[in-house]
Amino acid sequence: MSGPGVGFEYPSREVAWLKRDALLFANSIGCTSEELHFLYELDPNFAVFPTYPVILMFKETHPEVVDFYAAQKSVTIPDVPVFDPTRVVDGQRLLEFLKPLPTTSAGRKFEVRTKVLGVYDKGKPGTVVDTQTDLVDAATNESYARVTSSSFYVGQGNWGGPKGPATVNFPPPEGKKPDLVLENQTTNETPLLYRLNGDYNPLHAHPEPGAKMGFGGVIIHGLYSWNWACHGLLQHLGGSNPANFKEYQARFASPVRPGDKLILEAWKTGEFKGEWEEIRFVVKNNHGKVVLSNGRALIKTGAKGKFAKMTEATIGQRRSYDGALCTVRYIGEVAGTTGSWLGVEWDDPSRGKHDGQHKGVRYFTCKSQALTSASFVRPTRPVDPPQTFLSALQDKYAPPEEKQKAGQPAPRPIVFSGKVAEEVGFEKIRRQQAQLGELLYVILDSTKVATAYSDDEKAKGQQIGQVCPKIRELDLSRNLLEHFDPVVEICAELPLLRSLKVNWNRFRNVLEDKKLKSAGDAFKGVQELALEDTFLTWHDICHIASQFPALITLHAGSNQLSSLSPLPPSAPFTSNLVTLDLEFNQFTSLSDLAAISALTSLKSLILKKNKITTITTPTTSAPVFSPTLNYVDLSYNLISTWSFVDSLPSSFPGLTSLRFTHNPLYENPDLDTPGSTPAPQQQSTTTTTTTATSAAGGLGKTEEAYMLLVARLPPTLKTLNFSTITAADRSDAEMFYLSRITKQLASVPETEEHTVLAQHPKWKYLWDTYGEPTINRRQEVNPNFLEARLIDVKFWGCVFDAGEETKEVKIPKSFDIYAVKGIAGRLFGLRPWEVRLVWETGEWDPVGGFEVEQGGDGEESDEDDEGVEEAKEGDEKRGRWVKREVELKDGPRQFGYCVDGLQVTVRVEKR
Repeated sequence: MSGPGVGFEYPSREVAWLKRDALLFANSIGCTSEELHFLYELDPNFAVFPTYPVILMFKETHPEVVDFYAAQKSVTIPDVPVFDPTRVVDGQRLLEFLKPLPTTSAGRKFEVRTKVLGVYDKGKPGTVVDTQTDLVDAATNESYARVTSSSFYVGQGNWGGPKGPATVNFPPPEGKKPDLVLENQTTNETPLLYRLNGDYNPLHAHPEPGAKMGFGGVIIHGLYSWNWACHGLLQHLGGSNPANFKEYQARFASPVRPGDKLILEAWKTGEFKGEWEEIRFVVKNNHGKVVLSNGRALIKTGAKGKFAKMTEATIGQRRSYDGALCTVRYIGEVAGTTGSWLGVEWDDPSRGKHDGQHKGVRYFTCKSQALTSASFVRPTRPVDPPQTFLSALQDKYAPPEEKQKAGQPAPRPIVFSGKVAEEVGFEKIRRQQAQLGELLYVILDSTKVATAYSDDEKAKGQQIGQVCPKIRELDLSRNLLEHFDPVVEICAELPLLRSLKVNWNRFRNVLEDKKLKSAGDAFKGVQELALEDTFLTWHDICHIASQFPALITLHAGSNQLSSLSPLPPSAPFTSNLVTLDLEFNQFTSLSDLAAISALTSLKSLILKKNKITTITTPTTSAPVFSPTLNYVDLSYNLISTWSFVDSLPSSFPGLTSLRFTHNPLYENPDLDTPGSTPAPQQQSTTTTTTTATSAAGGLGKTEEAYMLLVARLPPTLKTLNFSTITAADRSDAEMFYLSRITKQLASVPETEEHTVLAQHPKWKYLWDTYGEPTINRRQEVNPNFLEARLIDVKFWGCVFDAGEETKEVKIPKSFDIYAVKGIAGRLFGLRPWEVRLVWETGEWDPVGGFEVEQGGDGEESDEDDEGVEEAKEGDEKRGRWVKREVELKDGPRQFGYCVDGLQVTVRVEKR
């Protein structure tokens, strides 16, 4: 928008207020003793009335009465005449509530920042100046309120300026009686009291200015009527909760004389912007003359009555601030500040600033062990209103048309690149979901459910069992549930319920909960219970689970559990429970879980993301779990020793399925095997004759770990990491394991062989099954002897038709490959450039992709199997293996660096 003065910014002005200023303002606009949170500074919910920012433009920082006229500073707006500030009245005000004001500005700097939106010449009557003023924290630039004002400069028009746009009107609904009517009898003292807020215009105290301006004497501040009307709407439609107001505006239509009676008439329009209902209103005097017109407000009308109940903070109370859930842990003062504070523990620990200790003083202790789960908030900070089960159910599952009938907005259309997407089939789904009596699966997570019923719902005889009797699965996670009572009350009316989730709630006093102790009938059909991230103790969890007689699946992850106390002996779940989920806890050994060895029907145990490193601790023995337990998830722990793996069958005698990924041992299977690291591979002068093996011997670290796990665990293990273990897989794995043991034995003297074998309890089984392996230990030779500098080389090959020939010779280590080829050529009657030498290492490697069951899909070519031998019975090997061979490439590299040991076999081929 363009025009004279548009965009011009006035100099910013500092403003300040104290609690007494807020108290005075609330008194002067009609707040009552039922609203002590506006009138009493020690009230735990003490708050500034939300329209107070409009008075700060008059008060600024003045602690004392000021000369109104002298305080008015004429600011020249470019391209606009200079107006007389002593002859101005309010035209219209729109206030947008952006953020609750602190109860005092002490210790902070606030400013009002004003810019011109338009200047309009209305002819002889005067000029209208539209401005926008923001109340801003100067340090952070956060805006707390925005006021859009129209000031009318009486008799100061006809200067040739633009007439301005047509005014947008918000008339009351035609033909409809008002939903609210309020009256206020003003007195001669009304303006004298209100002016003490900081608006000291003599027009509202002495008759002379009013007479000169044509009003006939004293008139009441237009903003008095404006603020009084706002208070009436908030008190009667918004439950006196400042958080229930979003916008408020009205036009000043005519002056009010002291002694006039103000009459407010308000209408609910049923039109919503989000959760805010639009209210239209007018204010008239007792003579029928309109005082405030164009009245409009956006209010949470459905929140009436909830404010007082929610804002009486108690320790352990669940609250929601702008959708973020927390629990009250402390109420009181904080050193170095004024007033009362609430110490809260956020469900999301990243929202906090400390752990309950602030500047060296411990105010409270959080249940979460996170270091940033706590912070302090003012009791006056608006809270999100809680819901009942039925209100949350209807709000989520009612169809759009029903929401509109109930005063809720229809969902916004989905838009992609400016085009509205067509929702195919969703309308049918919404219609089905709207039939609450047919719902089977209900998800009410993060809907602020705090109770089963409200008093109104009980008075109307509404019953959950009549509204939604067929629910089978119910999710009440991330809500405002403080006790288990509402859960019992809800589930008691759902006879078909089979699954219940109450994760991320913060239940308290579970053991003293009387309703829970006798809740068996309420949960008689529930087979699955989820209590994750509730920070309940194991004793509390067992106490709750004991009330579920048919329970077979229990989720208790993310509860910071480090050990389990004994199970209650008479609890039904001890003999019924099939699946137990304890992931994301803090167990460090399996002995911490010894208590659940009493679960005689347990089949599945999930221990993912704990801190498990050992089977036992120095003071405990190895636990033995029920033989029925066949699946264990140990992924994402801290297991780093093979002795742990070797002991698993003893603790889990029924183990048939295991998940073990993302443990240190799985990422590096050599971590616990000293001396087993493979010898360094040859450099660029050598290449392998097969592509089936990797540089590390054919397998990646995790593949090696997989094979070693299969080999070290008994044949009763049928699946590992969700992969089925075939007979060929096991055979390959055991042969690989045997070769690893052999390497480890070869790396130590024979006198230390027993220390290696002690690490491999399956050694004898592998020896008996696959035969005694050949252990090639390096002979220790004095490096000064000639023997240490010679290599016994056995050359063999089928170079000519005479058949296989074998030649043995001693070759110095220092000879290069060219010289070795010359020797081999002379022995076999070949010229050196015709010779190809291949060092046969004598080792076997499993073919990459061993996990594929033999037979495949019938599409592999013969080339895929080139160089791969199917082990024969004479080899006493099974599965698919490949000989490790290294071609000795031409070059000056010394022979001793290209082969290992002092005895080698080299195959001679003719190129």
